[in-house]
Amino acid sequence: MPLSTQSQSQDQQYVLVANLDNARNLSNILKAITCRDHAIFTATANGLKVTVEDCKCMQANAFIQADIFQEFTLKEDMVIFQINLTVLLDCLNIFGGSTAAGASTALRMCYMGYGHPLTLFLEEGGVVTVCKINTQEPEEPIDFEFSSSNVTNKVILQSESLKEAFSELDMTSEVLQITMSPSQPYFRLSTFGNSGNAHYDYSKDSDMMELFQCSTTQTNRYKMSLLKPSTKALSISCKVSVRTDGRGLLSLQYLVRNDDGQICFVEYFCCPDEEVEEE
Repeated sequence: MPLSTQSQSQDQQYVLVANLDNARNLSNILKAITCRDHAIFTATANGLKVTVEDCKCMQANAFIQADIFQEFTLKEDMVIFQINLTVLLDCLNIFGGSTAAGASTALRMCYMGYGHPLTLFLEEGGVVTVCKINTQEPEEPIDFEFSSSNVTNKVILQSESLKEAFSELDMTSEVLQITMSPSQPYFRLSTFGNSGNAHYDYSKDSDMMELFQCSTTQTNRYKMSLLKPSTKALSISCKVSVRTDGRGLLSLQYLVRNDDGQICFVEYFCCPDEEVEEE
């Protein structure tokens, strides 16, 4: 039994206890949203939601469902705190993030409530390390009011295809232009970098396209500096859903399978670049 040194009596003082047999299942998903030092952790009966924001224009969310944990105990309806994500990742990888067969780090994550640190018990090979990370008053995360009922266009692509597109586009471009349309070019990614203009088109019948639902033609530009962090999630995902609403707000939702084959989600919201006039 991992971390059996923890007694049941100790658990009584915690409002949140979460156990994982493999800490990498948490660290990998958190790495996918690490673009700023601090993150907001929200625990509900459904699991953990971890939120990172940049310039009030971009928000990244990682969703780790409760059933991914071997134990997930929550004594309040909701527990929320802010924490230094960089420090947390350093702690989760304290044993070096070993990928050797049979070598995994067990994690027990405990939180006593407002004002208390987040306590991590990490065990590998019978060695237990205890880390305590100070928590902070969480800032109110932005509500982008992105509702599925307001989605105008949506495509679902295999992640491998989007990786290929990014490798061919000019990433020196300050913006990524996304065109979604019920008619040609259907789904187009464009950059305007040092090497000139580049376009990458997908047909709605492409083998890489799992879903194509576009009701209106939209062309929006997004700051590449805000989108680049999302490529971390792209690199570990299987599929990506690309959605826009009537305001041009972009939602990129990545489906990620962890080491145990379980599914987590990472979602990025990005506001359109209002400084660029549409052509």
